[in-house]
Amino acid sequence: MSKLKAGFIGTGKKPDKPGVQGYGMAHRHAAAFRALKERVEIVAVADIKKENAEAFCELFEVPRSAIYIDYHDMLKREKLDLVSICTWPRLHAPMAIAAAEAKVRGIYCEKPMADSWGAARRMHEAAEANGVKLAFNHQRRYARPFRTARKLIDEGAVGTLERIEFACADLYDWGTHCFDLANYLNGERRAAWVLAQIDYREQNLVFGQPCENQGVAQWAWENGVAGLAFSGQGRAALPALMRAQGSEGMLEVGPMSPGEHPQPLRVRRFGEKAWNYVDCEGDGLHGSALIDRAIADFVACLLEGRACELESANALKASEVIFALYESSRRRGRVDLPLDIDDHPLAAMVESGALKPVPKAGV
Repeated sequence: MSKLKAGFIGTGKKPDKPGVQGYGMAHRHAAAFRALKERVEIVAVADIKKENAEAFCELFEVPRSAIYIDYHDMLKREKLDLVSICTWPRLHAPMAIAAAEAKVRGIYCEKPMADSWGAARRMHEAAEANGVKLAFNHQRRYARPFRTARKLIDEGAVGTLERIEFACADLYDWGTHCFDLANYLNGERRAAWVLAQIDYREQNLVFGQPCENQGVAQWAWENGVAGLAFSGQGRAALPALMRAQGSEGMLEVGPMSPGEHPQPLRVRRFGEKAWNYVDCEGDGLHGSALIDRAIADFVACLLEGRACELESANALKASEVIFALYESSRRRGRVDLPLDIDDHPLAAMVESGALKPVPKAGV
């Protein structure tokens, strides 16, 4: 079997100390592809900073002759099967659309999906039109605590699912994982409506995109299950990262209170006095091992011709809720889906002067 030829758009600089905006995600993607060396070969890279591309190529044994400054040149000259996109969200759509139009077989893109609802839709539509598998790095789905939680819910461990709650730093960047996971726990359903309010008094940019300082969000899926989320300063309202409540009990996915218990998943049926902790075989909720699993599954799906749960159809469901929640804050009312806007409501409110956050201290 011939290997899939992979190209990278955006290598970035591998940070010494990864932070909110410096995880060196291209390096993590590449490590995952390298672990699949019998199936995948990295053959080309594109980055506007040649020194970053050179360091990347040296680390992952890619010929320097395969370095491009313009990703369009790489897509035109190289016969690629796979493209990895590891740039900031505002660049995802044009890059993914160009890769789809170049007829690559698969695109593995970083999250959040895009910088606006319109851009997210256009990425998905371009992939569909060109028969390309477009996937996003919602790798936390592959953590055993979440896989086990989904299995328990499906098996009726909490009765009929009624509500999913979670807490996150913001609805956009951190929230993209949480909304995706909530959709996953509820069988990949679409939301029917959303209602939210946010506070954005101090500038808070993540990958160049504004993220609220505090928020509360409510929504309902088409199957009637309710959703509730707290973000920013309000996230302390929920003691766990995520909670699923049913007609006969509830389960929670960590983190739990410090020193409470090492297992990040617990279940309690109504009437029981104590939580039952579920063995997740030492698995956590995030980390590079989950990226390895996610990319390995995407490559397997690509080679075997089957659907991948990371594909844009699922990512789009999470993105629609995120942008609809910001739209709800802009409209000051409930938003029924499908979402009928094109922009990013929070960014638009800041740009118009409707919201005037003060510059963040030290910036």
